[in-house]
Amino acid sequence: MSFEEMWAELLPIGRDETSGGYHRFAWTPPELECRAWFRDEARRRGLAVENDANGNMFAWWFPEDGKRHDAVLTGSHLDSVPGGGAFDGPLGIVSAFAAIDLLRARGVRPERPIGIAAFAEEEGARFGVACLGSRLLSGAIDPARARALTDGGGHTLAEVMHNAGLDPAAIGPDDDLLGRVACYVELHVEQGRALEQPVGVAGSIVPHGRWRFGFAGEGNHAGTTALGDRRDPMLPFARMVIAAREAAERNGTVATVGKVAVVPGGVNAIASSVTAWLDARGPADDAVRRTVKEIDEAARVAARPHRVCVEFAEESYTEIVDFNLALRDRVDRALDGVPVLPTGAGHDAGVLSARLPTAMLFVRNPTGVSHAPAEFAEPADCLAGVEALAAVLDDLARG
Repeated sequence: MSFEEMWAELLPIGRDETSGGYHRFAWTPPELECRAWFRDEARRRGLAVENDANGNMFAWWFPEDGKRHDAVLTGSHLDSVPGGGAFDGPLGIVSAFAAIDLLRARGVRPERPIGIAAFAEEEGARFGVACLGSRLLSGAIDPARARALTDGGGHTLAEVMHNAGLDPAAIGPDDDLLGRVACYVELHVEQGRALEQPVGVAGSIVPHGRWRFGFAGEGNHAGTTALGDRRDPMLPFARMVIAAREAAERNGTVATVGKVAVVPGGVNAIASSVTAWLDARGPADDAVRRTVKEIDEAARVAARPHRVCVEFAEESYTEIVDFNLALRDRVDRALDGVPVLPTGAGHDAGVLSARLPTAMLFVRNPTGVSHAPAEFAEPADCLAGVEALAAVLDDLARG
């Protein structure tokens, strides 16, 4: 099946017909349908399918001698952010299958195994922790903490995994699986507009993290409660949002409040609580940490006169990732030299870089839009990405 045919099969799954955005959250019906598609494509090619305890899936092309170690791994993820674009994640997986088809058509016989990974909950849209599958696999998150994570409906990760036929007690680092992998190369749509050629290579991932703010006040009637009697958590929350923009400007970072939960959420009711999630990123760890500290301080100062309590917690953080220079240079040589650029987006490749050499390829995005329906890559650029990934896998699988 060609790249275009695979892409056409995936395109309608989880897509909102009105907005064009995608809702493929971990272990929900659309994402499970994408997982079934992955297994079908692997089996169509005679690839061995492996599932780890963390919900990650792998498809393996083993050499003729049956070698199982020193593997070259590629892939990405199938889940999406709320209302996300079609390319973020799936492009890397479809391209990986297409690259293997290309290598086989050219008579390539790899000396190393080549694997395709579909990592679970990369976006963190359901359970709040980005790259959860690769974090569990690599030991970057405590399994007990992960099991207790809850989604918007109050369901724990443990409960959801159990209902999907997985054993939540078994989640955690898999040193045996990682020990079989020599390197990981992830192809991804560019999430900006810096790339002027069809394909580029990532140099680094900037520091980034997520924090949760909880503002607890007192619910009451919107029409009968005097202003002086109110403990309205919306007021310090509003100040926190403004403080995020101001702190980001001072520190040369970016800070975003994109998710808010208000209780009870009535038009004619003063809120009893507000929970808000902050995303902050920047060129250096100290700048990001300083930004978040200033936002937290501003929220607490704003809460005092309104007698509102503030809770603050870090949900995830990833320090700056400089991709393995030797692997990056080898990838660059295999492609006869392509642009090298940093990225402000987190990826499984960044998490896995703590355990093994990783690299990333980017496919040009002419809109510069990501995590939204307008996310796009030209068909010709996608095919150039397949060619590039095939060249890299061919080179790396030769030993």
